Amino acid sequence: MPVKIAAESLSGCSGCEMSLLDIGAGLLGLLSKVEIVHMPVLVDHKYFGEDGGGDRIDIPRADIGLITGGIRNREQLRIAELMRERCRVVVAMGTCAGYGGIPALINLFENRDLFGRYYRTTEGTDAAPDPDRVVPALLDRTYALDEKIKVDAWIPGCPPHPGGIASALGLLIKGKIPALPVQSVCDSCPARREGKGAVQRVRRFLRNARYSADQPLSDMQCLLEQGFLCLGPVTLAGCSGSSGGPPRCIEARVPCRGCYGPVRRGGNQLLDMLNALASNGVEIRNLPDRFSVLRFSGAHSRLRPLARKKK
Repeated sequence: MPVKIAAESLSGCSGCEMSLLDIGAGLLGLLSKVEIVHMPVLVDHKYFGEDGGGDRIDIPRADIGLITGGIRNREQLRIAELMRERCRVVVAMGTCAGYGGIPALINLFENRDLFGRYYRTTEGTDAAPDPDRVVPALLDRTYALDEKIKVDAWIPGCPPHPGGIASALGLLIKGKIPALPVQSVCDSCPARREGKGAVQRVRRFLRNARYSADQPLSDMQCLLEQGFLCLGPVTLAGCSGSSGGPPRCIEARVPCRGCYGPVRRGGNQLLDMLNALASNGVEIRNLPDRFSVLRFSGAHSRLRPLARKKK
């Protein structure tokens, strides 16, 4: 009997769904074992019935519920709650669902700042009142799924590696819950490290790192030791999938941006990064773009509205 799957996309960009398709031929083997009962980006299943005549959102029952994106408005909250009610196992797929992702950067501002900017002060936009019809009412901020509903499993990444999705789905179809590795990007990075104290200062990535294109990655000095803000020490490994290869950003000679979220559930990438730098003698007051450390994990009240300047 095929395993029933329901999937929903909330406050995200559909990059996770594209990564799902990038599984390629291996996806055919997975699909042969499942029945997709609800997936708006793929299956034409209406919230309010096939003729639209229903009076409430309805989602079929399923064994596995895949949810991408965080929760930003009341309709998304209701959908997430229904997915929890109707699905035996709920999976937060992608960093937006797990930690808020890029959409949670808005948590630095209050809703009135958002509406004021985009409905009254944006260049080239005629001033208008805040929308109060058709558009679902916003919540006070962007939430990760587990702040509002119980989550059983996580598939991190922005987007998750296709191999990671395939591996997790394979386990879920067998009735097993995939476990996240407790390993950082640094643990899987082959770059050469000189050790504690090698980091003198940290700056923005505005110029290329020092490396030789004809030499292996293991000959390149650690990007953090070169002075670039690389979040490898505080970011969960896994962006190379199950290939065992180097982290994808590092392979491109670019510092890790932190897209897989903290190494451990409940971790704080900003606090952990500040501690790591301070232990190396780096003056953390000079850390550039401090809030950018949380660009992928700003839910769970990590990012809050900035204090207003007194006029």
